[in-house]
Amino acid sequence: MMSVELLHRPVPPRKSRFLSALGLGRRPAPSVPENTRVYAMGDIHGCASLLDKLHQAIVRDAAGCPGDISIIYLGDYIDRGPDSKGVIDRLVGMRGFRVRFLKGNHDAALLDFLKNPDSYAVWRNYGAPETLLSYGVRPPLYASPQDFKRARDELVAVLPEDHFKFFNELELSVSVGDYFFAHAGARPGTALEEQHEEDLLWIREDFLSSRNDFGKIVVHGHSPQPKAWRHSNRIGVDTGAYATGILSCVVLEGETHRFLQTGGQGA
Repeated sequence: MMSVELLHRPVPPRKSRFLSALGLGRRPAPSVPENTRVYAMGDIHGCASLLDKLHQAIVRDAAGCPGDISIIYLGDYIDRGPDSKGVIDRLVGMRGFRVRFLKGNHDAALLDFLKNPDSYAVWRNYGAPETLLSYGVRPPLYASPQDFKRARDELVAVLPEDHFKFFNELELSVSVGDYFFAHAGARPGTALEEQHEEDLLWIREDFLSSRNDFGKIVVHGHSPQPKAWRHSNRIGVDTGAYATGILSCVVLEGETHRFLQTGGQGA
């Protein structure tokens, strides 16, 4: 049976002895506003059952918290996993928490397909067949404009209105206190308020290898890793849910952070 694990935050880095000797310390620890708790969840990718488990863990974790509680979803709700439609059903019906939904590159691919069915030639490689099947649409069998259009038209016909609204209203980024939330990350050397959509949805190596101070800690998904982890300038919470059975979120409160996740395959 799959379990839910609570992972305590890593020990904060020690101050440099040299800086301490000079009476200088590190910059203040990043924080969210007082009486605020934020849960930021990584890529769900059609794993509705994992979403249910992590939601249950969040409800238990938030019980008795007197402050303002919000959940920020970092995008990529669809593709690859078995129940993309079920994921969106759950999210549009969310109650009890403030919620913010960010756009991922997979979600953008679905929107592109609705506008231009020929874009299926690209989306197909990202897990589009699983998403179409979850809505009861037969994926294109042939790489032909006619079959692409047939699948697009069928999806338009069955896509619930609240799902269409959900995808069209996804945000590119959110800031809370000293944290900046985006699906993929941010372009080093570009101010957070000037980031381009392509980077917010797609950036990888230039961001992941950067040690730049972005002005805020960037909380992101998009790039799967074995476990959620805090780095000097970012927090990554994509743990490859569709392949690992591990769906993760970071919990931010005051100057602290910790992680919640489902237990993984065979746990």
